[in-house]
Amino acid sequence: MLVAFCACTLGAADTIPAGEAKDHVGKTATVCGKVASARYLDSSNRQPTFLNFDKPFPDHPFSAIIFGPNRSKFGKPEHDYLEKNLCVTGEIRDYNGKPEIELTDPKQVRVESK
Repeated sequence: MLVAFCACTLGAADTIPAGEAKDHVGKTATVCGKVASARYLDSSNRQPTFLNFDKPFPDHPFSAIIFGPNRSKFGKPEHDYLEKNLCVTGEIRDYNGKPEIELTDPKQVRVESK
């Protein structure tokens, strides 16, 4: 309840914990959690960078993904965001049974000071 109040006060999308993102697929929201593992697949087709929240891959409940063309806007996200508490905003999509948000702009990311 307090989280929703804060999100409304800030004028942001609904804020939800990473573990609940699966219940909000298809909605635009702000998902928060700790980046437990991160990986850049530079030799893969779309050169994705995965930021896996709360638990390391493959047990993570949620991921933020940055594809190659947008990667330079984020520096080295697999290093810069690892072990940090992040909130990411965007449309939650289902990918192979896991919720994710695609990041295209650093404004979608907020590092929490927790």
